[in-house]
Amino acid sequence: MTSPRSDRPTPPSGGAPGGAPGQPQYADRAYRSMAGMIGGAGLVVVACWLGADTIANGKGHAPWLAIAGLLLALPVIVALTLRPAVFANSDRIRVRNPFRTITVPWSGVDAVRSSYSTELLAGGKKYQLWAIPVSLRARKRAAKQTARAKAAGDDAFTPGSGRRPTTVGRNLRPVPGADPTVRAWSDQALSELRELAERHEAPAGTEASDAPVVRWCWEVLAPAAAGAIVLIVLLSIG
Repeated sequence: MTSPRSDRPTPPSGGAPGGAPGQPQYADRAYRSMAGMIGGAGLVVVACWLGADTIANGKGHAPWLAIAGLLLALPVIVALTLRPAVFANSDRIRVRNPFRTITVPWSGVDAVRSSYSTELLAGGKKYQLWAIPVSLRARKRAAKQTARAKAAGDDAFTPGSGRRPTTVGRNLRPVPGADPTVRAWSDQALSELRELAERHEAPAGTEASDAPVVRWCWEVLAPAAAGAIVLIVLLSIG
């Protein structure tokens, strides 16, 4: 699932950098895996509960082992479950993966594709989109719903067809020419990203010189490495 998106124009004094003067600026579209966020929050709660119990009631080296274990486990859990996200606006796409962040202007994006995973191709390299996992089960479910609707003679806007109509903003009016096919969330998210990439691609005959900017997430890597070192030292001294 995707997190709530805000497409409302920002005040004229603000706006996203790089936007054309006089044009409305929009907040980033944000894509996150709701299942990953829920699972990550649950793991954080369990890890904190077990660690706190060991610190309070443990004997010998147990409290120190618990502290080192939490210092290692919590950053990794947050990185793998709560951190991944994809942000996109009219200027660029920003991919926040567990241990690094990749920022690419649309003119530097070669392709956005999905097969068994979602991928961003830019600057001759391939980057995984952790926040948009591909679910073959969801694809099969969407295909069955589409086939069932077609067999019943339903379209996307027939009452009782069991599908949400394509909407414009908050109006429930159909979009002329909209594709009524039911798609999995990951495929819908990739479709929106491809549309943004095609809309803001570099003009034909020009070379896109906007290389991806990659930043490692040291706020996750540093405490995890410290916790691993302390844990190894404590285990080695018995």
